[in-house]
Formats: sequence, structure tokens, C-alpha cells
Amino acid sequence: MADDDLDQLLDEVEKKFCRNVSVASSARRDAGESEKSREEKSGQKKHSSIKPEQPISSVSEDIDALLEEFLEDDYSDPSQSKFQTEPFPKGPQVEKKLSAPSGGRKCCPVFIGGSSVTNGVGTATSKRSCDQLRCISCDFRVLMFDDSEWDASCDYLFLRNNMPDRQKLRTKLRKRRGSRAYGCQCSWFSTSETTDLRERPQLRWVCGKHQD
Repeated sequence: MADDDLDQLLDEVEKKFCRNVSVASSARRDAGESEKSREEKSGQKKHSSIKPEQPISSVSEDIDALLEEFLEDDYSDPSQSKFQTEPFPKGPQVEKKLSAPSGGRKCCPVFIGGSSVTNGVGTATSKRSCDQLRCISCDFRVLMFDDSEWDASCDYLFLRNNMPDRQKLRTKLRKRRGSRAYGCQCSWFSTSETTDLRERPQLRWVCGKHQD
């Protein structure tokens, strides 16, 4: 009879405490988990469970405080004005680079002349014949032949096929003292006097700069 009572008592103990015993035994088998980590995990669970219970009013107050701090920093930050004004001083530097001379001088106005006219930089007071001519139509340098003039048979096709071969071009030149023949791949002209190119708009020749 005592054995039966003992068995019943054991059954009741097992029903009540078997779950806790199994949990305790599994905790013992886990050698890697320390008491400290279990406390941290339980603390995190408590913290996460408390977070949703935070009142809505306190959340809105925190947001308002953050917004006020952001606005104060925005208006009181002196570096903002410096950042806005920093790009403007760069303008004059760029302007100086663009306006800086690249070297050399140009004729103004541009003159051409016979073989007796001095070559060089032409100005309104010094009407020198430009010897640095370039055509803006065909992009060829203008060749000069002293004491020569173009033959009447010279034409565009001849210049197109033979420019800038001087030997071949001479086949269409005639000797004439004091005259000078000018030619590019698309235009030709002969003169013995100083001529302003502004009076010859059909000649698309410009000064290509004289080196000092």
C-alpha cells in the first residue's frame, strides 16, 4: 500500500514539474551559454515588450524636439553662407583665362600688296602686306609668288588639283616685276599695289597671326 502511494506521489510530481526539469536539463547541456548572455537576452525581450507600450504623446514630443534642433542648426550654421558664396569668386579667374592673349599679333586691317610692299603686321597707319594669310573657306595657307601674276587660264580646278605644290602652280604664272600672285585652293589674286582685303570680299583670307 505504501508503494502505491509513493507511485501516485511521483506521478503528480512528474506532471507538475516535468516541464521545468526538461528545461533545466537542456540548459545544463548547453555549455556555450553563460548566465550573462541569458540576462542580456531577457533584458532585450523586456525592452522590446515595453517599447510598444510607449505613449504616443512622448513619441510626438521627441519628434518635435528633433525638428527644433534641426531648424536651429539650419539657421545658425555659419558654414552654409560660406558654401553658397564660395563658387562666385571662381568667375573672374575663368574670365581671365578666356581673355588672356594666346601670343602673336594679327593684322588689323589685313593688307596685301606687290613685291615692293614690305611684309609684316598691317595696321591702319602701317600698311604692310600680310605674309601669314589663311583661307577660312578651304582652310589652306595662302601662297605668295613675288614678281609674278596669274595667267588668265588659271581656274578653280587647277588650284584644287595642284595646291600646294609650288612647282606645278608655276605653270600658270607669268613674270611681272613688282607684282605678287596670291593663291589658296579655292581663290587666286594678283596685285602690284597695297590692297585692303575688306575691299575684296570674295577673298576669304584672314591673318593667321605673326609670331613676335
